[in-house]
Amino acid sequence: MTLADIGAAQVARAVEEFDRLGRRAFLERYGFGPSRTYHLVVDGRSYDSKAIVGAAHGFLPGLRPLKPSEFSGGLDHAVRVLTDLGFRVERSPAVGGGVDADTTADADTDRLVGRIAKLRVATTAGGPRLYQPITLLWAIGRALRGEPRLLSWEETAAALRKLLESHGLRGERPRPDYPVLALHRAGLWSLEEHTGGVPSAHGDAALLRWFAEQRPTGGLAEPVYALLAGSGRARVAVIEAIVDRFFDGVDEVPLLTEVGLYEDSVADDPDTGGPAADDPALDGGDGPVDPVVAAAQYEKWCAAVERREAREGLRDGVRYRERTVRDPVRSGLARQAVLARCDGRCENPGCQGQPDDVTDRWEPLLEVDHVVELAAGGRDHPSQMVALCPNCHAVKTRGRTRHRLREVLLEVALERHRRGPLPS
Repeated sequence: MTLADIGAAQVARAVEEFDRLGRRAFLERYGFGPSRTYHLVVDGRSYDSKAIVGAAHGFLPGLRPLKPSEFSGGLDHAVRVLTDLGFRVERSPAVGGGVDADTTADADTDRLVGRIAKLRVATTAGGPRLYQPITLLWAIGRALRGEPRLLSWEETAAALRKLLESHGLRGERPRPDYPVLALHRAGLWSLEEHTGGVPSAHGDAALLRWFAEQRPTGGLAEPVYALLAGSGRARVAVIEAIVDRFFDGVDEVPLLTEVGLYEDSVADDPDTGGPAADDPALDGGDGPVDPVVAAAQYEKWCAAVERREAREGLRDGVRYRERTVRDPVRSGLARQAVLARCDGRCENPGCQGQPDDVTDRWEPLLEVDHVVELAAGGRDHPSQMVALCPNCHAVKTRGRTRHRLREVLLEVALERHRRGPLPS
């Protein structure tokens, strides 16, 4: 059994059968449940992607349909088959944003990080060439800002040429066709609105001619874009994976800054709009969170914060880079951890009562504060950060009792960090 044998003709026959039988009968016939995460979209209609791939295998000569237990419906299996064949696959919006949605996003993130680790790239004496990481980081910045996934080739080429000229530090030529084709072959990039097959990332004049003649639109593969646009955790994990693999000995900050990824918001999830009703008593309906899952996520955030700290300190006994300014990506990660830890309540034990109002995102009115200012040697780390209501934050910043309060909050931050986001 190999998914690679499935072609567009077999997928089309499965889609045709789906339309003829109807969704319920089609799923029952092949033994699949409804797709929870990814859906194939054909002519505006949605299809259960894993079931379609399983059924399509049965239309290969001499082969049978696949059972659900025989393959995965995720990024590296059913989704990749469909996107490699040029089909459109969309990630289903998470309902409620609860633990199930977070767990699915974490699993998809792990698979995506694994695929980045396996990217085939040319290397030099100084390290791997930066064609693909520059292209990926540029596209992730677009996803963060909610910009369209697909862009014309002219716009893509102009943006990537500029970045390759500015940040290609290992002999990279300003040739955006190379990384785009390599990422397409890896299943991470979509090329649409062209005829015939897509060439491999080898050659010179032939590649330039293909792009000049075809002028395809392109961007991150749809499920990859959806994951990176909708999950701050995924963005940070993928950025960390790219930096760790490709930027050893190279300062990534200028590139991250230019593509819009060196800021607190890189770790934030998008605004979901809050409850549909106008009643301010509604809280968004996320439901209870498993404390074990919450604690595990808190550990992940803290580990990511500490990896960034390590990269800026000692590596193999050598000072890698000294920085006296705040690292907004690290602060963004730490901020997410503190907000998850505090359970929506001010962490000042002497708080007289935080406001009942909420933000436009239906979140508590809390501010994450560095107890010890960074200029005074404090850390971008949850062990030295607390969530404070506006009143307590004002006292801590400019109140007459601020010095004593800071001592208390430093102890609270360390104790809450050791405990993690567990019930009181």
